Amino acid sequence: MPIIGQPCFCKYAQGADQVEPMFRYLKTTFQGLQLVMVVLPGKTPVYAEVKRVGDTVLGMATQCVQAKNVNRTSPQTLSNLCLKINVKLGGVNNILVPSIRPKIFNEPVIFFGADVTHPPAGDSKKPSIAACVGSMDAHPSRYAAAVRVQQHRQEVINDLSSMVKELLMQFYKSTRFKPNRIVFYRDGVSEGQFLTVLNHELRAVRQACVELEPGYQPGITFIVVQKRHHTRLFCADKKEQIGRSGNIPAGTTVDVGICHPTEFDFYLCSHAGIQGTSRPSHYHVLWDDNGLSADELQQLTYQLCHTYVRCTRSVSIPAPAYYAHLVAFRARYHLVEKEHDSGEGSHHSGNSDDRAPSAMARAVLVHNDANKVMYFA
Repeated sequence: MPIIGQPCFCKYAQGADQVEPMFRYLKTTFQGLQLVMVVLPGKTPVYAEVKRVGDTVLGMATQCVQAKNVNRTSPQTLSNLCLKINVKLGGVNNILVPSIRPKIFNEPVIFFGADVTHPPAGDSKKPSIAACVGSMDAHPSRYAAAVRVQQHRQEVINDLSSMVKELLMQFYKSTRFKPNRIVFYRDGVSEGQFLTVLNHELRAVRQACVELEPGYQPGITFIVVQKRHHTRLFCADKKEQIGRSGNIPAGTTVDVGICHPTEFDFYLCSHAGIQGTSRPSHYHVLWDDNGLSADELQQLTYQLCHTYVRCTRSVSIPAPAYYAHLVAFRARYHLVEKEHDSGEGSHHSGNSDDRAPSAMARAVLVHNDANKVMYFA
């Protein structure tokens, strides 16, 4: 779709405090405004303010770009920007070819991704942020997000039940189907926490389903995704090495020999390593009501690694888990207060009453219009 005409508004701003008045003016003056492009001079607190106002206050799509990339464009940079802009305007970048999808797609299925980000080391006050995303179509391509603040450094997601309920209702509104199956990718859980997380979070998902409709019990597959481990895989045959780094080919799966003797786990290196040694992702299937075979689950996981909207290659973890990470990371920027903090983890200096749990919960609440499209892309 060609871009018609020139930008309807162009103005220089001095600092973060001018962002909100300017955005409010734009929203009232130009009805149906679709996108605000913001050119930034490198790392600046203006970015956090642009995202806070765009995502949580006014529900406007914003796209930031660094001045150096405007002055010297490259086809690669422009195509990456277009991928992000298309999604923020409600477009679809890529879908799985229906003929090669696993048979779980034969009936309505929803994919969830969940992650918790913690404040940096040395910080004893800032809350942890829990994020959950759910697919909103059959491809799956579009996702909606739910985000909450919770106790400092707590890994189990407290309010998962209401987040899942929210996303299931949005799935029904956008597809007019109730999912018969749920596939849940949970990022960032260490092996010592498997039982705690499974007990609490699987129950929370079940509870969300029953609260929506008594007797509603879709099959649930609960998978933990781990990236932080010390296992590396290498090609036995030099001819099979890929690229200058001599890495294993994307899609390499290992489920024998180095895996757990009794539990259902596997290693999958879904991305092509460009620099350094590839780190395969380690998947633990903690629960599976859907009776998926190892091959089906591995194929499904690998295919979901190709649906990530920000790039045209496969990424290292499935798209829903990646999006949950992006949502939680973005919420850090929403919590930033103007002039105080860059969102990068510096200690907060400001009113302590502003940092009450209820105020922080309101701060990360995303505007309805922003959540209809993938604001976090």
